[in-house]
Amino acid sequence: MVGPQAAVNRAGRALLGVTVAVLVSAGVIVWAASTWFRNAVYVDRSLPVQRTDVVIPRGATFAQVVAALDDAHILQHPLAFRLLARLRRVDADVKAGEYRFPAHQTSDDILQRLVRGEQFAVWVTIPEGFTAREIGAALASRSLGAPDDFDHVFLHDGGIELGGVHTPNLEGYLFPSTYLVPIGSTPQQAATILVDEFRRELPRDAAARAKALGRTVPEVVTIASLVEREGKVDEDRPLIASVIYNRLRLGMPLEVDAAIEYTFPEHHDVITKRDLQVDSPYNTYRHTGLPPTPIANPGKASLDAAFRPAKSDYLYYVAKPDGHSAFAKTLEEHNANVERYLK
Repeated sequence: MVGPQAAVNRAGRALLGVTVAVLVSAGVIVWAASTWFRNAVYVDRSLPVQRTDVVIPRGATFAQVVAALDDAHILQHPLAFRLLARLRRVDADVKAGEYRFPAHQTSDDILQRLVRGEQFAVWVTIPEGFTAREIGAALASRSLGAPDDFDHVFLHDGGIELGGVHTPNLEGYLFPSTYLVPIGSTPQQAATILVDEFRRELPRDAAARAKALGRTVPEVVTIASLVEREGKVDEDRPLIASVIYNRLRLGMPLEVDAAIEYTFPEHHDVITKRDLQVDSPYNTYRHTGLPPTPIANPGKASLDAAFRPAKSDYLYYVAKPDGHSAFAKTLEEHNANVERYLK
């Protein structure tokens, strides 16, 4: 017969044995997991099997980044890659752009490349209505070149052939959009990317439409640039274009404030009477007809409005507080609108 104390000792030894077994098992699991993780992120170089380019979209979450890399067969161990980024607290530091990954990279190599931003190409957004100088500054801010070099190519290095007419420079023909621009591109190569996109966005029947309007294609693009800078709401743009065409037909000065502002080195919130006295071909208060070049780079809505203007008898417009424009056929109506919306 086993005494009570012996039973307790036996139970203790059994419990100790179970505890030791559990600890050993846990240790084995931890060792196996750590070994797997180390091999997965620092040793395994099975992917990619060849040099592979991957685009990381702007605003992509880290989960979307991992999915893009996995879809491109860059990652052998997506889970380990995510754990590595979480442990280093860099999952929010991945930079968008186009990356070129050499063959046979570790997950650590791939993550470091993404965090350092070693892109093959970078995203650049060009807003509608930017001037050529503003576009050059935007490209320069992404370390794609010097602003002066872009200015030279955009404004002083010649234009393009468009509808049988050679433009003085590239103002107006650098299409606003979001681009992946390869790092190392020259300003001329960047210009080609933007001009090619402009040609794609131009209406296919641009030459025929310009002829029907009694204008050359570059003149219609100049009108589109005025519409771009004057309009704030897309549905108003065809009517603004109609005002410009109506004034041109009647030989009236266009009186577009944005055209005068184009000559200023810095933005003017208000065009003053002194500004109106500037003797410049861009001063459409003093000179009739169109300015000699576009005053900005128009987007798709403004290009469409200039090539397809609304039919109207309007000769005036004024901006309303809500961004829309109030249109008028007579100066009396226009003055009433000014009184109503600007006073």
